Amino acid sequence: MAVVYHVGRHDGGYGYRVGDVWSETFPDHDTALAAAKSAAERQHLEGRDAEIAYQLPDGGWRTEHVAGGDRPDTDVIDDENGRAR
Repeated sequence: MAVVYHVGRHDGGYGYRVGDVWSETFPDHDTALAAAKSAAERQHLEGRDAEIAYQLPDGGWRTEHVAGGDRPDTDVIDDENGRAR
């Protein structure tokens, strides 16, 4: 599964989004693009194995083991200028 960061106009400035969730608003396009690239790069950093718990849409909870080296592929797409990486 890939995590795709889209950079575009947002809330009077620019931001990046994954799915429908936007970042904070940045004053200009270049700053938002740099922030999206930084966020995408951080997705590749390995961590420690862990047990995580999260709530499901039906209100129940799920617990699972995640490997610290199991990192997603990422991509940054500049919605105004095309692919950025």
